[in-house]
Amino acid sequence: MDLTAVRTFVAVADSGQFQEAAAVLGVTQQAVSKRIAALEKELGVRLFTRTARGAEPTVDGRAFLPPARELLLAEERAAASVRRGRRPLRVDVVGARLAPAALLRAFHEAHPGLALDVVTLFDVESALTALRSGAIDASFRAVAMPGRPVPRGIEAARVYDEPVQLLTGPEHALAGRASVAPAELAGHRIWIPGIVEGTEWAAYYASLAAEFGLAIDSSGPNFSGALQDALAGSGTLATLVSEQTRLVWPDSHDLRRIPLVDPTPLYPHSLLWATANPHPALPALRSHLVEARPPRTAARTWTPGWAESVRGVFRP
Repeated sequence: MDLTAVRTFVAVADSGQFQEAAAVLGVTQQAVSKRIAALEKELGVRLFTRTARGAEPTVDGRAFLPPARELLLAEERAAASVRRGRRPLRVDVVGARLAPAALLRAFHEAHPGLALDVVTLFDVESALTALRSGAIDASFRAVAMPGRPVPRGIEAARVYDEPVQLLTGPEHALAGRASVAPAELAGHRIWIPGIVEGTEWAAYYASLAAEFGLAIDSSGPNFSGALQDALAGSGTLATLVSEQTRLVWPDSHDLRRIPLVDPTPLYPHSLLWATANPHPALPALRSHLVEARPPRTAARTWTPGWAESVRGVFRP
């Protein structure tokens, strides 16, 4: 199998657009289209459906995505086993549009001479498996879920507490507010499609709902752009998003990001790494995150009790 085509497939799936994937890979959009077409011909299935917004993975595309990521990790491990000199630092960032990716991008800008590979694994269990095997060097995750402590041999330290915000359409009852208290969301329909049981984000939203009496609807797949479309046309539907989550919608949607206050829910991002990992760039990453971490706010905040157990102190 052509691993260049597989890498292109993963880039399109992550970005949702052939054009953005081409920019990430440093090739033309035509080259991306040709690689995807060749891969589809080899596999005998369609991997993407073209939409007005870009490209959505088909059922076959979604099924192919996890093993495709494993193929690329296996390729890198094979190359690293015989590569002379220092291999890149490989870090899992959960998703390319989320806050950990921005943290890692800032680290790369501060240390342009350090080789860096970025991967996106599905959940904390996948990340822990990859850390233990040496497939990755570090991972940004929310830990430790109830009954699932950070295992022996893995270290964790809180690096960024990200405020959670309300996102509504212009007709929603709360759309004109400058801020909203989490308790005020009780009785409102909060739709967060695509929550997967057993993941760290499922544990976070379950804790949030229990704390403030919210009813979170996780039904339906999380198609790119579908949630924003639904919010724009609804006077009752709302969702929750992290402050640094990169979302794009047409100007006509007029969606509103509204801060949550008294208290502000924080999503607790931690850095995880294997204690025995000797990669020389790991101390630089940890030091950068210590220096870049914003000061604690004086405002009231909330994080799940299980996240409060992670108070690791970085060691140089």
